Amino acid sequence: MQPYKLPLVAILRGITPSEVLEHANALLEAGFEMIEVPTNSPDWRESVQLLQQHYGSRAHIGAGTVIDNEKLDALIASGAPLMVTPNTDPLLIRRAKAAGLMTCIGAMTPSEVFAALAAGADIVKIFPASVLGVGYIRALVSVLPQGTSLYAVGGITPENLADYLAAGCSGAGLGSDLYRAGQTPDDTRHQARRFAAAYLLTRS
Repeated sequence: MQPYKLPLVAILRGITPSEVLEHANALLEAGFEMIEVPTNSPDWRESVQLLQQHYGSRAHIGAGTVIDNEKLDALIASGAPLMVTPNTDPLLIRRAKAAGLMTCIGAMTPSEVFAALAAGADIVKIFPASVLGVGYIRALVSVLPQGTSLYAVGGITPENLADYLAAGCSGAGLGSDLYRAGQTPDDTRHQARRFAAAYLLTRS
């Protein structure tokens, strides 16, 4: 998997097709390279298809909360390359990898993380990260294979992002602290820049 200059996944839960392109443009301007629309968003298939059509050459576009074969089939049909899940389902991971998708797989326990990796997960996202805390991340990283791409998801803010990176995460998924349904594109732009600045500060 290619390295990302900004290894942050924008989670646009609740967004609608009529507004998705404006918000995505704001994210791309801030340097984001991964955008997902969760499948419990209104008309998520249309949003994913619009994103892939307009911005697929500039970012990895995909669907989140992909929890069954029906949703995976719809994602594959959209042509978008990124599958994000909240859970660890080895059969679903293998199907996605066989279809050529990049996978960001939700896990909580060490057993789930290792199962996701064995099934071919490209990224394992620890969810819900803020409930578990940075101490948990640090302990988990100590037993994982070197080079594991581990993202923190759930409760990540510009203020605590650096803590999770220092604990061993290589990136993060950003939900309500980046985007809340109904907010303006300017709000998204502002929050995206805050997250980008917080990440870049850890690299300086």
